[in-house]
Amino acid sequence: MSIGRAALTRVCGKPVGPIGYGMLGLTLPAPFPEVKRDDALNLLKKALDQGANLWNGGIHYGTPDANSLHLMRHYFEKYPEDAEKVVLSIKGAFSIKTGPAGSPEAIRASVEEAFGVLGGEKTIDVFEMARVDPNTPIETSVKVLAELVKEGKIGGIGLSEVSASTIRKAHAIHPIAAVEIELSLFTPDPLKNGIMDTCHELGIPVIGYSPVGRGWLTGQFKKVEDLPANDFRRTHFPRFKAEAFDQNRKLVVAVEKIAERKDLKTSQVAIAWVARQGAIPIPGSTNPERVEMNSHLSELTDGEMLELREALDTFPIAGERYGGAHEKLLNA
Repeated sequence: MSIGRAALTRVCGKPVGPIGYGMLGLTLPAPFPEVKRDDALNLLKKALDQGANLWNGGIHYGTPDANSLHLMRHYFEKYPEDAEKVVLSIKGAFSIKTGPAGSPEAIRASVEEAFGVLGGEKTIDVFEMARVDPNTPIETSVKVLAELVKEGKIGGIGLSEVSASTIRKAHAIHPIAAVEIELSLFTPDPLKNGIMDTCHELGIPVIGYSPVGRGWLTGQFKKVEDLPANDFRRTHFPRFKAEAFDQNRKLVVAVEKIAERKDLKTSQVAIAWVARQGAIPIPGSTNPERVEMNSHLSELTDGEMLELREALDTFPIAGERYGGAHEKLLNA
């Protein structure tokens, strides 16, 4: 279950640290908490200073006028010297309302939008289709992305939430720079469905999003009432629903025991577990202290990894990851 990984890997030929930074929470519109631009820039700077130089954002992370790309432009206008230090992965060709758009025209439009917003302040090292378009063969989508690499619009091609067979089909058309998947103690599925094995076989770096289970593995939630009634997780994600809460809390308790024994936070154990699978975890936080803490990789012994595997077997997770229409787009 644990293969370990080198302390340093490369994405598109550029070195990245063992932990990256997920930018989703920095630009979400209301009703999510607002993060002021200067605060967001400071969080990004702190992450980079701690070695977390793989930054993962999306065109749909916010509004058409204020998303990850706009934030990146502001950051690199302020810190142009950091442009070569950061490996930027941007998801696009996707709309929260209408879903994935993998046609050649849609992909080109998405990349051109990203390219234009960045305004030359930073290159797009990896462009990811946020989800696979069920109406467009993956080979068709990858072919146009390969053209965009050749044209210098993007550095490499990323895939997100794809199956092992899709990875192989895409990689046969053009080398894939990275595959982004949800990977955590709450979502160990890629270890069982061939995704991780395929990426390791083909030498494709794996980016693990939601490594702390959307906050489950921070240890903050001991009862469902700890989440505000209007919290997006409580209202939209099945694993935070009242009927699943007590079952899912059992795994958290098991992880907390290891964390307490090692004088670590529960999230540090969770992130270390993802890294031990051979992935680059990309925790996201708007708390400066947590950003700093999350950026440092803790160590887990083989015995502790075995203990966590037994906990996974003993306390199966209740509830789907997303539920509804979005669930159907996973592992496509």
